[in-house]
Amino acid sequence: MSEQLNQKIVILRAPALRATRDPFDGPGAPGLESAVQGVAERAAGLTVESDDNPSRSTINALRNDPTVLGFAPSMPMKLIEPLEADAASAAAVTWGVKAVGADTSPFTGAGVTVSVLDTGIDADHPAFAGVDLVTKDFTGAGSAEDDNGHGTHCAGTIFGRDLAGQRIGVARGVQKALIGKVLGGPNGGSSDILASAMLWAADNGAHVISMSLGMDFPGWVDELVKENGLSIPAATSIALEGYRANVRLFEQLANLLNARASVAQTTIVVAAAGNESKRAGNPAYEINVAPPAAAFGITSVAALADGAGGLTVAPFSNTMATVAGPGVGVFSAWLNGGTNTISGTSMATPHVAGVTALWAERLLAQGPLSPVLLQSKLIGSGTFKPLKAGTDPLDVGAGLVQAPTSAS
Repeated sequence: MSEQLNQKIVILRAPALRATRDPFDGPGAPGLESAVQGVAERAAGLTVESDDNPSRSTINALRNDPTVLGFAPSMPMKLIEPLEADAASAAAVTWGVKAVGADTSPFTGAGVTVSVLDTGIDADHPAFAGVDLVTKDFTGAGSAEDDNGHGTHCAGTIFGRDLAGQRIGVARGVQKALIGKVLGGPNGGSSDILASAMLWAADNGAHVISMSLGMDFPGWVDELVKENGLSIPAATSIALEGYRANVRLFEQLANLLNARASVAQTTIVVAAAGNESKRAGNPAYEINVAPPAAAFGITSVAALADGAGGLTVAPFSNTMATVAGPGVGVFSAWLNGGTNTISGTSMATPHVAGVTALWAERLLAQGPLSPVLLQSKLIGSGTFKPLKAGTDPLDVGAGLVQAPTSAS
């Protein structure tokens, strides 16, 4: 990581692991189980910190500090902007809810806590009537009120109640949602804010975290050029170094959330693959999944469109995703109690987050919830049956996720 620019950094820190004897060192040794428990307890003590102006000596101290599990320059984050779509035709159930099988699933998400880290929420929207909305502003705006509409739309797809007799929510039995405003406001849109919000959500009981946002690599290059006087090649090189460091940091954060499942609730992170591809362009091209969704341990989501010959990969959807969800022409809640129909991997992600909540409810009924089991059930539910013949698995991963049935 470059040190000469004194950029703000984000730091993952946890208590040092207690010294133990070799687990195979005779009678009284702690054993592997105790060692794993120690790691879990350390992960449960995780904190996210930031340093606005680290010196070279600070960076060196962080590298040698056993309590520091990772650090990276704070990188700008941006909304994965939705695309306009034709107004959805009236139906009893939105096509996305139907496509993932939520309309026929016996599960509703009851007893599961979800988190939406986005632009906030229109808390007075009738789609969220009766839901315990725990909100926190990370942007300096003063409240988590949504002034964009994007966060409200995503929340509506995950757990929104019916609107005018139409079902919009995949997991409409969810009773508690943690809403973090991480985009917008005077300070919104950075990796340190997102990491802090993810930890806040996990610490407050989130089983599922939904994130329809991405790192703004071009924006950071532009910032380095304008504010630091760097040439474009130099700025690009420094930004790429920070980009890689941020991917590693979010991988570490996702892994730590999984590691502490034995002492806290399981938390699964679902994130949008990104809308940067131009599959129908001239020239046509595809972009790989963008961070933070690119981090190992985070479930990345591609977008699908409905069609007469089967579901197709949306022309904007990035490739190399883990799974896919309905992402074109998605009807959901909007600002001021309204509704809107838009498209994007941002719209596919809450479908997958909702299905994750349904699987979490099913598994919780059987006993303690394991992150490995929950993620494997989610990914294992993926299917190619509704997809157009010849769909490339690289574009959709395991395929379109499906809600659990009474038999699954």
